[in-house]
Amino acid sequence: MDSSTLLFNQLKAAEPFFLLAGPNVIESEDHILYMAKHLKNITSKLGLKFVFKSSFDKANRTSSKSFRGPGLAEGLKILEKVKTIYDVPIVTDVHESIQTDLLVAAAKTGKVINIKKGQFCASSVMVNSAEKVRLAGNQNVMVCERGTMFGYNDLIVDPRNFEWMREANCPVVADITHSLQQPAGKKLEGGGVASGGLRELIPCIARTAVAVGVDGIFMEVHNDPLSAPVDGPTQWPLRHLEELLEELVALGRVSKGKQQFKIDLTPFCD
Repeated sequence: MDSSTLLFNQLKAAEPFFLLAGPNVIESEDHILYMAKHLKNITSKLGLKFVFKSSFDKANRTSSKSFRGPGLAEGLKILEKVKTIYDVPIVTDVHESIQTDLLVAAAKTGKVINIKKGQFCASSVMVNSAEKVRLAGNQNVMVCERGTMFGYNDLIVDPRNFEWMREANCPVVADITHSLQQPAGKKLEGGGVASGGLRELIPCIARTAVAVGVDGIFMEVHNDPLSAPVDGPTQWPLRHLEELLEELVALGRVSKGKQQFKIDLTPFCD
């Protein structure tokens, strides 16, 4: 069994959920290693299957003034160090313009593919997205709910999507931080806009997702969110991560959300 399939099977079997977490973007090698060390310690203590996440290039920013990260070559070197030093898998985002068919190109790497639902899409389209990866020869696919646009500068999370996305026949992940962004909702000094966010509601969305029975939680975490160069308003403070995860683990262990409720519609009689 190849390493990607082994990892995918471990994620599918994780109880009560697996965790994809880390800072939004690589700020420096020292910062990434610092965050990885603390995240590994916390998740090991709680017995959670952990995958470290961070981006090497935030090429999809609204403003040209936004911090983008170190780029592909340097970023991958830093992420490789995290993988080697702390013995954790890595997840990062891809959005290269040279890839005319991104899902198929991603599938052909053979890696585990986590597909985020577009903010403008219905959950039903994720069935087709997951199948596109499988038809390209890769069975290691997951789908992720990250919120839906609700007018200007706001996202909402519809808990029904966590259930409906199971129709993709693969693990369902809840992105509990990006889903609380307020896209282009924060004005910058000197002009331009950046994403705002509702950090205080992260526990609310996390509790909902775990109670419904998602397979994985995706979240961005930072030791100093107010100084984070990208998406600071929706990064969860490292100092509160263990406390929140302890609650979510306890909730996940008592929830029956992963079991379909069998509804009996035959007439009720005393």
